[in-house]
Amino acid sequence: MNFFLILTLLLLSNCGSKNGTGTDEPKPNTPVVWTFSPETLADFPADGESQKITITTNTAWKVTSDQNWCITSASGGFPAGSFFNVIVRKNPTDKVRTATLTFTAKETTKTFSVKQAAGTGQTGGTGEHSGFVPTGYNLVWWDEFNDTKLGNGKNPLPKESIWWYETGASGWGNNEIQNYVPGFYGTDTSAVISNGTLKIIAKKRASEVISIRMNSKDSWLYGYFEARMKMPVGKGTWPAFWMMPKNFNKWPDDGEIDIMEFVGYEPNVVHSTVHTAAYNHSIGTQKGNKTSVSNASTEFHVYSLEWTPTYIKGFADGKEYFKFSNDNQNNKATWPFNAPFYLKLNMAWGGNWGGAQGIDPAALPATYEIDYVRVYQK
Repeated sequence: MNFFLILTLLLLSNCGSKNGTGTDEPKPNTPVVWTFSPETLADFPADGESQKITITTNTAWKVTSDQNWCITSASGGFPAGSFFNVIVRKNPTDKVRTATLTFTAKETTKTFSVKQAAGTGQTGGTGEHSGFVPTGYNLVWWDEFNDTKLGNGKNPLPKESIWWYETGASGWGNNEIQNYVPGFYGTDTSAVISNGTLKIIAKKRASEVISIRMNSKDSWLYGYFEARMKMPVGKGTWPAFWMMPKNFNKWPDDGEIDIMEFVGYEPNVVHSTVHTAAYNHSIGTQKGNKTSVSNASTEFHVYSLEWTPTYIKGFADGKEYFKFSNDNQNNKATWPFNAPFYLKLNMAWGGNWGGAQGIDPAALPATYEIDYVRVYQK
C-alpha cells in the first residue's frame, strides 16, 4: 500500500502549461471567477502527504485527475468557498512522476501539474486508488497506515486518535479462543504498522493466543467502504472487516454488516453478510453470499461495500457478489440499517466458524495485512 497522503498542486498562470503554468480557456459570455489558496505548492516528497486546498468560485466546479495514484477528496463544489484534499500515495517507483488535475467551471478549465519525487522502488502494499469507487462518492475518511517508525526505532501501532481497541477473552458469542488485547500487552503487541501496511497478528503468548479487535472512532450513515487486504493462512484463522451500530443495544436487532469475512479452512473464498432480528446466523436465516478470490493470502485484493437507503452491496475487486435490498416495510427487524455504523477490523482464532474444521496451532503466528481503509460518501 504505501499510500501516504500527498498533494501537490502547482497553480499555473494564464500562459500555457509549460514549466508548470496553468491555463485558463474562457469561452465567450461565460465569465468565471475563481481563486485558489494556496496558489503555489512546491514539489512533494516521495513519502507523500495531504494538504487542504480552498477554492472560491462564482459557479459550480468539478475536478478530475488523470492518474489513479493522485486523487481528490471531493469531485467538485458549489459557488462561494469550499475545500478539498489532494491525496497522493507514497511513490513505490524510483522515478519522478507527474499527474494533471483539471478543474472545470462552466466552459472554463484550469489545469494543474502534480509532481512527486522518486521513491526507492521498494514498498509493501501499493496504496493505489482502486478505481472501483462508484460515481458521485467523495473520500471523507481514511487510514493509509503509512506511519513512520517511532523515535525509539520501533514500529508504530494504529493511531489511537482514530481507532479504539475492544479487549477480552470472553469468546465473543462464538466460542472464539483468542484474547483481544490493547495496543501493547506487556511488552508484546498484535498490531504493528510497517512498510506501509497494518499487520494484525494472532500469536501464541505463554498459555494463550492474543490478537487485535480495533474499531473506528468515527461512524457513518450510508457510504462506500473499502479496504485493500491480504488474508492469513491456516485453519483457525478468522479475519473480518465489518460494521456495527454506533448506538448499539442488542444483537442482532440493531444490525450487523459484514463487508468481508474469511475462514482459513476455506482458502480463496470471502463472504459478505448482513444480520438483523429476522435474518441472522443464530437462526440460520442470515442474508449473504460468498465468492472466490484467487491468491487471497499471497496477493492484496480490494474488498468493499456500498450502503444506501435502498440496498447494501458487497464487492471483491470491484465485482458485485452480494446484494440485500430494503423491503421498505419500515420494519427494524428486516432493515435496521438507517442509523450510523462504525468500522471494525479483527482476527479471531478458532470459534464456531473459524474453528469449524479444527485449528492448526502450527499456523501461528498468522498475519492479516491491511494496506488501507477508506470511507466515501455522497
